[in-house]
Amino acid sequence: MRALGRGLLLLALAGVAYMAFWPVPAAPVAWQAPPAPGYVGVHAPNQRLAGLKLIPIGAEVGPEHLVLRDGKLYAAVASGKILRMNPDGSAQEVFVQTGGRVLGFDFDAQGRLIAADALKGLLSIGPDRQVRVLADQVDGDPIRYADAVVVARSGTIYFSDASTRFHPKVNGTFEASVLDIIEQSSTGRILAYDPATGKTRIVARGFSFANGVALSADEQTLFVNETGRYRVWAVSVAAQQLDVAASPPPAQARVLLDNLPGYPDNLMRGSDGRIWLGFAKPRSATVDQLADKPFLRRMVLRLPRALWPVPKPYGHVIAFTEDGKIVADLQDPSGAYPETTSITETADRYYVQSLHAHAIGWLPK
Repeated sequence: MRALGRGLLLLALAGVAYMAFWPVPAAPVAWQAPPAPGYVGVHAPNQRLAGLKLIPIGAEVGPEHLVLRDGKLYAAVASGKILRMNPDGSAQEVFVQTGGRVLGFDFDAQGRLIAADALKGLLSIGPDRQVRVLADQVDGDPIRYADAVVVARSGTIYFSDASTRFHPKVNGTFEASVLDIIEQSSTGRILAYDPATGKTRIVARGFSFANGVALSADEQTLFVNETGRYRVWAVSVAAQQLDVAASPPPAQARVLLDNLPGYPDNLMRGSDGRIWLGFAKPRSATVDQLADKPFLRRMVLRLPRALWPVPKPYGHVIAFTEDGKIVADLQDPSGAYPETTSITETADRYYVQSLHAHAIGWLPK
């Protein structure tokens, strides 16, 4: 019995040592999460996103970004393909296979598809479907997590490098985002690529997972989702090496929407001046409570992946105006269509983007 007792004691001590000291891939830092606003006021619970109509996409999954161009709907999926189809989903084909994971794309004035590929960097895909790398480093530093992109009328391409700490090649796109948000080291940045010179510059840095990007109507301001801090920034396109985490905040950047009820993901311009924003996940009380407790967050990372405090599915997209007024809120508390990242608005439909759905969801306008 004494031997059994000693064995159990040693096992318990080993468990304690593992939970306290085993190496983890992230080095969490303390921060102060604002009290969650909950689903109240303009975000009061509703069913406006429930009962989506679905466009099957076969064995593909994760229509993370959708664009309607010249009468064709394009969809970037997890396999590295960009699908092309009619707006009703018919005549589906593989437009291109990048060999990576495109998380956002836009078209330039020459009709080239400009893609932010998490594994490859900033890509250009011409009508001949040939893939060319425009940028995979900035000032000698690799672009580790190209995420969202928008092309200005001037030709300048603005895109997010969500994290310079965690590479999707090593961790996977979703897992890398979770690690970055748990760590809170705020290494995300917004980059600008000039096609005339082939040069890439840093517009702004210091974001806790820099995600969706959109341009203002006059193209003087970039709207940026900071996923890990539940907010949206407005940043001057003229900024150079701006550190949004500086104190006091820099004059060329301001928080437009703060303390949102979920993790903001993509930004998409809609009609009538609206900008659509999707929440990949709702807020988690556990995650917020651990914000100023980096040691406990390290312990969480030692748990099996299934026990990480990843919030439950909850469908949620909103639209706001450039002055920060929320003008639409669509929800599905059941989360039947998972990880809603934004809405692509067309003349007669709202297409719903998703990280992990097995179909394209849509609603009639």
